[in-house]
Amino acid sequence: MTKHVALLKGGWSAEREVSLSSGAGVEKALTALGYKVTAIDVQPDIAQRLMELKPDVVFNALHGQWGEDGCIQGLLELLKIPYTHSGVLASALAMDKPAAKRIFAAAGLRCPEGAVMTFGQLVEACPFPLPVVAKLPNNGSSVGVYIVNTPEDFEPLKAKIPLDQELLVETYIPGREIQVAVLEDEALGAIEIRPLSGFYDYEAKYTAGKAEHLMPAPLSEADYAQVCELAVRAHKALGCRGVTRSDFRFDDTKLGESLFYLLETNTQPGMTPLSLVPEIAAHKGIAYNDIVRRLVESARLDNQ
Repeated sequence: MTKHVALLKGGWSAEREVSLSSGAGVEKALTALGYKVTAIDVQPDIAQRLMELKPDVVFNALHGQWGEDGCIQGLLELLKIPYTHSGVLASALAMDKPAAKRIFAAAGLRCPEGAVMTFGQLVEACPFPLPVVAKLPNNGSSVGVYIVNTPEDFEPLKAKIPLDQELLVETYIPGREIQVAVLEDEALGAIEIRPLSGFYDYEAKYTAGKAEHLMPAPLSEADYAQVCELAVRAHKALGCRGVTRSDFRFDDTKLGESLFYLLETNTQPGMTPLSLVPEIAAHKGIAYNDIVRRLVESARLDNQ
């Protein structure tokens, strides 16, 4: 029998538009693969919708809060509907950046030095030499990420960030942006991103022509193997399954020393036309539709 796949997309997080774009691509792939597909723009009645539909599998194409932080995964566990991507705990840990940093540290993975504080505390006394990176502790797609280079940079941020807003503040790591896709515990490859201006923010990620993609990343053979191995370790440390993308800074600014710093692991990486996982997989000979098929066929509940 043909599997009935409920495709979850949209939702109401800050990454809604990205999710709709991912969902459009995945829906096209699922249809081409011969699955029965019901696409759902997720709203608060999602539990009722799924109980009525009774799908065989859920393809989770949600991004951001409620979609990749363990919430929708917990609901699917209660409804006993197998789903793609990581489970409840891995999703919650990866989305909570301070918690993920503690897991990474315990696994011996190098991350930028960081601390959690309110924006007011940061303005009053920054704990690290500038520049620093300040980010919301539980967002993706570079939503709510700010680079503070000088004390003057705080002034325009005061109009955007409440003084009591909690932030993760990290030392700024110079160097290159390297990202690695992992599928079913195997590193597919590493790509280097070179924004044409500024840093790799939301606009650079989702606007054509805003960043160069170098695939494979122009690294030495040893460095390439190392960053792929680090991404697999991060994937496993969090207990992820399916596909993930780990983001690194490669500091090669010091003579005779090159260091990778793990920034985060994304358990719901984008599947948009500009997303990195499909681009990395294609270089390895894995087509977009093949990624989708593998995710659907490996979908499960946490305790299966």
